[in-house]
Amino acid sequence: MEEIKQKREQNQWKPFLQLIITEKPPVLLISTVLVFSLLETAASLVVPLFTKRLVDLMAGGEVQTSVILLLIGAFIAQTVAGGFSFYLLTYIGEKVIEGVRRRLWKHILQLPVSFFDANQSGETLSRITQDTNTIKTVLTNHLVTFISGVISIIGSIIILVSLDWQMTVIMLGIIPVSLLIIMPLGRKMYKVSRKTQDEMAQFSGNLGRVLSEIRLVKSYNGEDIERQKGFHGVQQLFLFGLKEAKIQAVISPFMTTILMVVLVILIGYGGVRVASGQLTAGTLVAIIIYMFQVVVPFSQLASFFTAFQKAMGATERIQGLIALQVERYEGMRETLLNGDLSFHEVAFFYNESRLVLDRVSFTVPSNKTVALVGPSGSGKTTVFSLIERFYQPGQGSITIGGISIEELDLSVWRSQIGYVSQDSPVMTGTIKENICYGLQHEVTNDEVYAAAKMANAHDFIISLGDGYETQVGERGIKLSGGQRQRIAIARAILRNPKILLLDEATSNLDSESEQLVQQAIKNLMKGRTTLIIAHRLSTVIDADQLLVLEEGRITGKGTHNELLQNHKLYQKLAKQQLKLN
Repeated sequence: MEEIKQKREQNQWKPFLQLIITEKPPVLLISTVLVFSLLETAASLVVPLFTKRLVDLMAGGEVQTSVILLLIGAFIAQTVAGGFSFYLLTYIGEKVIEGVRRRLWKHILQLPVSFFDANQSGETLSRITQDTNTIKTVLTNHLVTFISGVISIIGSIIILVSLDWQMTVIMLGIIPVSLLIIMPLGRKMYKVSRKTQDEMAQFSGNLGRVLSEIRLVKSYNGEDIERQKGFHGVQQLFLFGLKEAKIQAVISPFMTTILMVVLVILIGYGGVRVASGQLTAGTLVAIIIYMFQVVVPFSQLASFFTAFQKAMGATERIQGLIALQVERYEGMRETLLNGDLSFHEVAFFYNESRLVLDRVSFTVPSNKTVALVGPSGSGKTTVFSLIERFYQPGQGSITIGGISIEELDLSVWRSQIGYVSQDSPVMTGTIKENICYGLQHEVTNDEVYAAAKMANAHDFIISLGDGYETQVGERGIKLSGGQRQRIAIARAILRNPKILLLDEATSNLDSESEQLVQQAIKNLMKGRTTLIIAHRLSTVIDADQLLVLEEGRITGKGTHNELLQNHKLYQKLAKQQLKLN
């Protein structure tokens, strides 16, 4: 078990590298960055040599203008090359992360509804924002220093050996000791940062949940409960932050101490050798500068590996999300959806434990209307979800014209369905944008107005300050329930679907509006296959067929009059709602 764990830790960099390579970073720009990094490092490596020459000349009472100019030129070259390499690497990093975020967002939108049932939106959002930002930090802030730092260390050591191998050995002897301290701390940082990212995702998810339902929180005096939950999340983040700080509290002072120890040894030992004539003053100055060019990049490498550990944790979570199975969109596109819609022995489970539908079979004849009635929790909404392919049946099949709907292209299939629910979901934006939502083609204003009129929405829309350009607010909060319902109906009318799914579409309308919208819906239903979930029998007594669902099973089929004669539950519902004797 320990061997497997160690092997996993050794291969942590591979997912990170694969994630970057998948976005195909521009090779030409990477090559240019490397060239500039080499130029920057080369310029920084010759600066001590020019300084050595200048110090030795000044010690002998000479000054050469050419040496001063070369030194100034090296500083300018180092600055310019460093600036270009930093900008280009930042561009590459931003471009790569842009690609990762695009791929993530596309992937998330194609995940099945079951994923969103099990995960808070805030947690998913943190993958696109916080985790990708962690990776970007490594690419844009640390990678260039890593590349130039490695080159600087290697170049400086080579030159140091040529200048004085004894002092080089003294300086390099401290590196193995440093690695023994830093490497275990790096692994510790990876574990802490991964837990921090998990906690941040959970914290974001909780905040998103509370803010999206703030009216519920306030209506039921939930502020104290949510305050405590929020405080707990803040406290956890604080504790994880302290754990990271403890690790950094060891690494940062340790590196500073190493730097000071090496500097003291070099100055002390080097001073003695200069006094004895074994070294020139210029050589000692050069050695000290090269020492900084070894130790400072070495400390930056420690910072890089710390950030890289965090990025590997973020990469692991992103790759885990990308690995999830998305909805399958491929399938037959040129299909006439005019046949009968049929359920064949369909069963469905939530979490493979709770049976929601139990071998349900029925047929909705083409261009006919079928209503689903029954008590809450009987499986009516699940039928709609299966038709829309939000979920897949646990067993059995659903067909249209004898063809399984699973064989159809998902986008084509859903484009032929108009769904109006009780909740009347409305997106942030204008009324017009909501009516046109999801359409893949341009529509004229006249078409939008006509759909709104059919849904009895036009009059109230034009009475608003900005008419169809009125902002509805988050989740349509600026509109009443009835207004949101009518906009949802107008959206379905404009979609011109072949299959209608109506979940008590007139439940939030007043009596006058209900009559008008009912007539509009009847006009819309002509020539279309329609399923209606009915909580009020008065809205579906004229349906071609009614299906009674009880505990996931169909216990009755027939017209209103037929069920009224021979189905006990339907008789009970009819007596309660229709005031029958």
